[in-house]
Formats: sequence, structure tokens, C-alpha cells
Amino acid sequence: MNASVPLCVDLDGTLLNSDLLLETVFAQLKHQPLATLHWPRWLAGGKAQFKTQLATRVKLEIETLPYNRVFLAFLREQRQQGRSLVLVTAAHRVLAEQVAAHLGLFDQVLATDGDLNLAGANKAQVLVKLYGERGFDYAGNAAVDIAVWQHARRAIVVNATAKVTAQARHCTEVERVFADEQPRLKQWLRALRLHQWLKNVLLFAPLVAAHPWSDPEKLLFSLLAFISFGLCASSVYLLNDLLDLSADRHHPNKRFRPFAAGTLPILQGAAAIPILLIAAFALSLFSNPPWFTACLAIYYLLTLGYSLRLKQLLILDAIVLAGLYTLRIISGAVAAQVALSFWLLAFSMFLFLSLALVKRYTELRILSQRGELSARGRDYRVDDLAILQSLGSSAGYLAVLVLALYINSPEVRQMYRHPLVIGLLCPLLLYWISRVWLLAHRGNLSEDPVIFALTDKISRWLVGVGALIFWSAL
Repeated sequence: MNASVPLCVDLDGTLLNSDLLLETVFAQLKHQPLATLHWPRWLAGGKAQFKTQLATRVKLEIETLPYNRVFLAFLREQRQQGRSLVLVTAAHRVLAEQVAAHLGLFDQVLATDGDLNLAGANKAQVLVKLYGERGFDYAGNAAVDIAVWQHARRAIVVNATAKVTAQARHCTEVERVFADEQPRLKQWLRALRLHQWLKNVLLFAPLVAAHPWSDPEKLLFSLLAFISFGLCASSVYLLNDLLDLSADRHHPNKRFRPFAAGTLPILQGAAAIPILLIAAFALSLFSNPPWFTACLAIYYLLTLGYSLRLKQLLILDAIVLAGLYTLRIISGAVAAQVALSFWLLAFSMFLFLSLALVKRYTELRILSQRGELSARGRDYRVDDLAILQSLGSSAGYLAVLVLALYINSPEVRQMYRHPLVIGLLCPLLLYWISRVWLLAHRGNLSEDPVIFALTDKISRWLVGVGALIFWSAL
């Protein structure tokens, strides 16, 4: 190392495992959605102007951004050895200076400002003018940095693809490579939340309730509907994660989500959103009745509204969540073309309202243990715990009441040879709901009670016993 040669450091994708332009785009979409109507006009003024408009209107929490800690440790070593460090980035100066002030490592900040977008050839031109040809070392990560490495004395390659690394070696001497060692497939599986597809098992509930065992076509339609809902849900999960980057980084568990933690590029997530959505609706249009596609569209709009605004509204967010679960049941009936039971809808609404409230209860309890007073991005306070417990347990017991009334209905006497046997489901459900709320009170429940219900050992045993009761009544 030559301490007299400055080390110029890129920000997006190099020092930072994220992209500040995309961070500001999704932050504005989240908090100032109407401002997005100005985006075409801002873009017409050039990329630099677009960055200026976003940077001056959106506040990012710089200290919580996902910094590349291994590379950051290397920079601190260089600084201790007397090396001059320059932050040179295509991000806007307002944001770049905030990052530099937070880290306290850089002697100078060069960034996009005014009409000059400091990327690629523009960045190279500025650096050559300041330090001369081959008068600086440069750390970067992307193909656009090739234009800079062509004029640099040495290259430091960070989080780059094999192709970019090879191109850097053709341009100049590569001093060091900081490889991206994240298992991308595993991170994508986490981001798509395939385990959440288990919730779509509710699409089969109307089919099971109607007993059309001799019609495999209905089962096929339900299966294709399950896949459509899964693809649509994954699209919304990605959007939700990108909109909630800041809030997730303050959460004890959600901060490890791939986009919040910087283990997946935001750009790839943004690209995957429309791909998954188009696939979901294409499968729906070609394989299910038109009314099912209408249900899927309503589901998407509701989940989109939930991500953008509804989840911030007190109690309404839990009602919307319960409605989304019930909508799955309605969609399943439409896909399989079976009659929909009012009893099933009422039971679903009360049961999933209880589970939605236990989810909020669990989140607030975690915040209480951390000494926080309210939920970030939601209109709940820690002192709401008692009332949430009361409302949620009451909704759960109302679901049991609906089940008891259903068992005594004429429909059950027509469908089952031994309808009274079905009554044994009531104490099972009473036990399960009471246990869920007791575990939540003790802090032993995960934040997603639906996933808990599908993965908990005792819950699975209860489902097995319930299935046996159901079979005995036929």
C-alpha cells in the first residue's frame, strides 16, 4: 500500500449493501405516495435532478443502513495507516455527506450534485482531473465502475460478479477482492416467504366442507388457485419488504430480512415484483373461472392497500387481515365451483380476527420487553396489550360459538350420518384458542400465529384428532 495514493470508495453496492437511490424511491412511495406523480417530470430533467428531488424530500435513517462491515473494517485499517479516503458516489451529495458524517472516515466527499450524475465516465473524469491518470486507487462493485478502473492505479473489487472482476483485472492491477459470500438462493427463499404459502391451504376449505370427493377436476382447480395465490402473495411480500426497509431495520427479527439486511439487491426485488404478479394472473386467467381472477384482483388490491396504508390504522388492520384469510376461502369456493357456506365465512372471520389480534399482541409484547412504548409504523401502544388480549380472546370464543351453532344446523344433519360427533370439535377449538393466547401472554408465541398453527406439534396433533372426528361423523 502507498499511503500517498488516495483510496476512492464507491458507496452503493460497495461500502453499502444497498442503493440509496432505490432506498429513497421506496421511502417516498411509502410515506409520500402522491409525490410519485411528479416522477416523470423530475426524470425529464435528468437522473441527477431526479436524485436531487428525492434526496431533498426523503429522510433516510443513515445509521441503520446495511453497511458492508468487512469492507468497512478494511477502510478503518487503511485510515489508521494514514491513507487518504475519498467517498466518491453517484448518490446525491446530501445523502453521501450524511453517510460520511456518520462513519467519520473520509477526508472528502464527491457526489452527484446539480446536473452532474457522478457515475461511470463522469466519475472517472472528475477523479483524473483531481489526482491525475493512475493517481488514485478505486473500490467499486459494478460494470459501470469499469470506466473508473481504466484510469485507476489499482482496483479493489467488492461484491462484484465474476465477469466484473475479470474486466477489472483487464483494466488495472486488482489489489484485493471482497467476495459476496451470501447464499443467494437461500435468501430468495426467505424473501419470497414460501412458508407463508401454507396460509393458502384455506383455499381447499370449501372443497373439504362440500365433500366432492369424486371430482378430481375440482381438486385440480383448487391446486392451481393455490399456486396463483402463492405467486401473488410473494409479489406483495417483496413490495411490503421494500416499503418497510426502515421500520424493519428497527425490529429485532425483521431486520434480518434479506432486503433490510442488504443480503439481496433492492433492484432485483423490484424487478421480481411484477414478474411474480404477471405469473399469478396469467395462471389464473388460463386455468380458473373468471370470478376467481376477480377474487385474486381484490386480494391483491387489499394486500396492496394494507402494505401502503391500512396496516397503520388501529384495529382496522386486524379486520383487514381477517378479511384476507376469509377471502381465500371465498376464492377457493369460486375456483372449485362449490357452494359457499355462511357458517364457514362467519367462523373464518372471527377465528382469523383473533389470530390477527394475537399477532399484534405478540409484537407489542416484544416491544415492551425492549422498553419501547409504541410500534413503529403502526398505531398501537404497549399499554394496549390488555385490551388486545380481551378483544382477541373474545373473537376466538365467538368462532367456537359459530361452530357450535353450525353443528346444530339442518345442513350438518343432511351431510353427516352422525352430526353430534362433530360437536367434539368445539372443546378441541376451545383448548387451542385458549392455549394460543396463554402462550402469547407468556411470550412463547412466534409473531405469526397462523404459521405457528401450521407448524406447532400440539396443533398438528389437534388437527389429526379433528380429522378423525370429522371422518367418524361421515
